[in-house]
Amino acid sequence: MLSSAFDAKAGTGGQTLLPREFTFDNFSYVLTDGGFDVFLRNSAIVALVTVVASAVLSLLAAVAVARFRFRSRTAILLMILIVQMVPLEALVIPLFVQVRDLGMLNTLLGLMVVYVALSLAFGIWMLRGFVAAVPVELEEAAYIDGASWGRMFRSVLLPLVMPGLVATSVFSFITAWNEFIFAMTLLGGASENYTVAIGLKQFFGEHTNEWGYIMAASTIITIPVMIFFVIVQRRLSAGLVAGAVKG
Repeated sequence: MLSSAFDAKAGTGGQTLLPREFTFDNFSYVLTDGGFDVFLRNSAIVALVTVVASAVLSLLAAVAVARFRFRSRTAILLMILIVQMVPLEALVIPLFVQVRDLGMLNTLLGLMVVYVALSLAFGIWMLRGFVAAVPVELEEAAYIDGASWGRMFRSVLLPLVMPGLVATSVFSFITAWNEFIFAMTLLGGASENYTVAIGLKQFFGEHTNEWGYIMAASTIITIPVMIFFVIVQRRLSAGLVAGAVKG
């Protein structure tokens, strides 16, 4: 990918390990004439809102199902699990109809609402395990010391479930950044709101593909994901092994 992105003759005569003619023209074209500067901004907005909104809603819902006892609690957990089994392709038409009826078709807001909804089932189910693993005695000790529920949540519960929150945030970010089907369906009529996944499609032609532009755009798309992972990888690795050792 990197070799082709910097190769002036990418896609012609086979690919070599190193660029045959080194150039930045592919990146220059993608970011200017290709409109990827706009697509990057749109994807960044969508991904950021999706990560924050899904993290907050998932954590609050996870606390509710893990700590409180209420009617239909088991049914709600079962429903959350069933939602994860539904193929995303089966949800395209009903979600399209709902977004259209709400007047949010061809808008970033409509796409963000869909992405948050798609991330919630996984987030709630995963964070419920992290919240349930926190001893109730820690929360009770905070109450005895005079902490309110909000103070206990910020100072006791949130730090302990942070690894799980980071893990779900990575899932939400990658989903919002790379997703194509819903983005194309909901934003197909508004090119100014395209995300990077849709923007990449313009370099694929009916009879030929612009491989230099495709690889340059793919490199640009990959960089934010790598940066995000580097930032959160420490807490992510802690989340992956949480619960492996008890005591």
